[in-house]
Amino acid sequence: MPEWLEAGLWGSVAGGALVLGAAVAWWVKVPARWIAMIMAFGAGVLISALSFELMDEAERAGGLLPAAAGFLAGACAYVAANALLARYGARHRKRSGDQQPSEADVQGSGAAIAIGALLDGIPESVVLGLSLVGGGKIGLAVLAAVFISNVPEGLSSAAGMKRAGRGPGYVFGIWGGIALASGLAALLGNLTMQSASPAFTAVIMGVAAGAILAMVADTMIPEAFERAHTLTGLITTVGFLAAFAIERLAE
Repeated sequence: MPEWLEAGLWGSVAGGALVLGAAVAWWVKVPARWIAMIMAFGAGVLISALSFELMDEAERAGGLLPAAAGFLAGACAYVAANALLARYGARHRKRSGDQQPSEADVQGSGAAIAIGALLDGIPESVVLGLSLVGGGKIGLAVLAAVFISNVPEGLSSAAGMKRAGRGPGYVFGIWGGIALASGLAALLGNLTMQSASPAFTAVIMGVAAGAILAMVADTMIPEAFERAHTLTGLITTVGFLAAFAIERLAE
């Protein structure tokens, strides 16, 4: 199988976890507290992956300065885009309660939520594509982290969409489209980085890591803490440890 095609397939698999989470939320009444705890676990998994699989590898590949520059650039870009989307109703796109606006509440919020969900998933997918560059193997820890974290993301956000009165066509159209876009992002990430220098690779990995950390802090942790409260820190720690163990066992 061509390397770029394999990258696209793995990206689609990871993105498919969003559809899985949305399906659970649509057909099963999951208690909000459970959703929050799963979200906290997913946040810990992502923090671990971006620390050891992204920033550590970025620094080893191209040095501290390119990795740090990319990290800050990724965080700034995500925060700026997120702030813009928040003005159009996408601030609470990962919330499972009544925070998400309906189209009647905020016109254009549906599109903003869709774009926001896409914004959240692209950096993770690009990293999956990068891990295969040059004949490498898929990063098991990153794949597991993205898949595990995508399930509660899809679950929580779809629950909020349902509460806001959005129909199944909208909900599954969004998550199905993002799953396909995740595969495309992984594919393009692989193709475009084939001849990249180590420093540039470090920058791109840093950008992805910074964007993911900003996303976790802006969208996942608030949803988790709102319902799980004092358990949030402990559950996030368990998620971090689980991803760390997967990364070490995969070596």
